[in-house]
Amino acid sequence: MAHPIAAGSTRVQADTLRHWAAQCLRAVDMPDDDATLLATSLVQTSLWGIDSHGIARLTHYLDRLTRGSIKARPSLSVQRTGACTAQLAGDQGQGIVVAHKANRLAIAIAREQGIAAVGVSDSSHCGAIGLYTREAAREGMVAFAFTHADSIAAPHGGERPFFGTNPISIAFPREGGEPVCLDMATTSIPWNRVMNARREGHPLPSDVAIDAQGRSTTDAQAAVAVTPLGGASYGHKGYALALMVDLLCGPLLGNPFGPHIPSMFGNLDAPRRIGAFFIVIDPARFAGGTTIAATVEQMARALADEPGAPRLPGDPELAHQAERLRAGVPIEPGLAAQMRDWSARLRIAAPV
Repeated sequence: MAHPIAAGSTRVQADTLRHWAAQCLRAVDMPDDDATLLATSLVQTSLWGIDSHGIARLTHYLDRLTRGSIKARPSLSVQRTGACTAQLAGDQGQGIVVAHKANRLAIAIAREQGIAAVGVSDSSHCGAIGLYTREAAREGMVAFAFTHADSIAAPHGGERPFFGTNPISIAFPREGGEPVCLDMATTSIPWNRVMNARREGHPLPSDVAIDAQGRSTTDAQAAVAVTPLGGASYGHKGYALALMVDLLCGPLLGNPFGPHIPSMFGNLDAPRRIGAFFIVIDPARFAGGTTIAATVEQMARALADEPGAPRLPGDPELAHQAERLRAGVPIEPGLAAQMRDWSARLRIAAPV
């Protein structure tokens, strides 16, 4: 969900941001192909209006790349553990780059075998996971993606952080259009939205975060954890989902869980050891597979004719994309200052 744009924001065209981001990444020794892939992924995420995971995260990645807690040139290795399964060891590489490679491996295996499950170990923050499910769905596949994070979410009934925001994404192909895509945290809001609010001085919505005493707070500076999806009455649902995603991406793949994962924004010198999990299905192996994309489009039209004209998951992001391709991506004042600082440090022309 896009958050309100701060006064004083500057609009920057997507191509300008992509070019600048790739230049920055090459300047910290990332290979050309990986720099382009990461820059494109971050700007695409911003175009969708997901500012918590878009170009705003680049300066954080640059900080870790220069410190060495993310490797610019990791030695990735793949172990095929069965006809339909594999694990990719990330060697502390940049999470978005590693996740794209694991997801593409899952697509290739699913095309061969009908279904694929690929796990990632020893990686880092992999951004908006809808990047990966949408990519698979554009190739006609049905896709699931999961990842986890360090302790930034309080369990239902708890008063301090334990799990990450631990998102889930599912995507289906759609005839004549972009995939229908669920991409959601198992928490009320992603933690990166708290970090953006701290940077820009925004208040948080009510009932989405708690302070060190376990009390609800709208002060981003005081927030120590976000709350589970479902709120005070139904947060057991988001909490249970977060637990299952952590088991799937952590212990199952040889990664740590919750409190044992190094903090994203805490110790910037410590590698994250983050996992991700991708499941890709070839729908042609099932009875309705050959018509599933057409059925998704039929469902979208039927929903649009309902009172209130409900949209499919992912449609709001496409609306943001159309507006931001025209008007530019909004860059808030605090982020603009960070961009100028890194541009000066790397001797690159600033985009704002």
